[in-house]
Amino acid sequence: MSGTNSRSTGVDRRRLLLGVLPAAALLAAGCGDSTADNPSGAKPLALVYNGPQGCPGCAPAIADVLRQAPQPFEVRYVGPGTGTPLTAAALAEARLYVQPGGGADLDGTWRTLRESAELVRGWVRDGGSYLGLCFGGYLAGRDPGFDLLPGDTNGYAGSPGATVPDDRDTVVAVNWQGRPRHMYFQDGPAFFLDDGADATVLATYSNGMAAVVVAPYGKGRVGVSGPHPEADESWYADKGLTNPDGVRLDLAYELIEAITARR
Repeated sequence: MSGTNSRSTGVDRRRLLLGVLPAAALLAAGCGDSTADNPSGAKPLALVYNGPQGCPGCAPAIADVLRQAPQPFEVRYVGPGTGTPLTAAALAEARLYVQPGGGADLDGTWRTLRESAELVRGWVRDGGSYLGLCFGGYLAGRDPGFDLLPGDTNGYAGSPGATVPDDRDTVVAVNWQGRPRHMYFQDGPAFFLDDGADATVLATYSNGMAAVVVAPYGKGRVGVSGPHPEADESWYADKGLTNPDGVRLDLAYELIEAITARR
């Protein structure tokens, strides 16, 4: 469900920011109610990239989560083949842009997206929200990527102390805001933050690497997750997997709220 990692697995080049803050601290200056921005009560718009990535179910999965969230979104697919290109006009209508999981060729997918990189960066810098899930988390990093993070990404699988040795679909244990939880995982990234980075680690893998991060970018906000909080029952059933916590979407809702709540 994610991209094959094209980066080395060395982890000593950056220091993790492991100070985990309560999610409520991210939301203290505002609430998730969109009515202030939508006086008519209309749902906020989320753009979900659904161009060629090699994972037919990834975009629809997060689209369903967004439609069913406590603060529901209108969802519109963008990208090649959707009939709606990723343009400044499309972004101008949206509160959230989602780069979902899927794909096995980071460089190849980036060739499709790189012409939109400055457009997306500028939109987030001016107040938009970027959500990157697994492959979309890799693409939030650098070389190649949108360069939206105060740091970079690297593969978790096979890293020192990782519980996953390869790109198999599996379930990983994480520490989410002090709570032990389990999440669907397939070759997703870990996140390596620059020294002193202004970012909050919402979850770590069992080896201490950052699994889910929220960070400001200009006036906007970026949220990235190596595991898949949006995975529904069908993902587990297809691979014969079981989540010890049950299949729950509360972590997806928490991440979405953390990056889209108005401040």
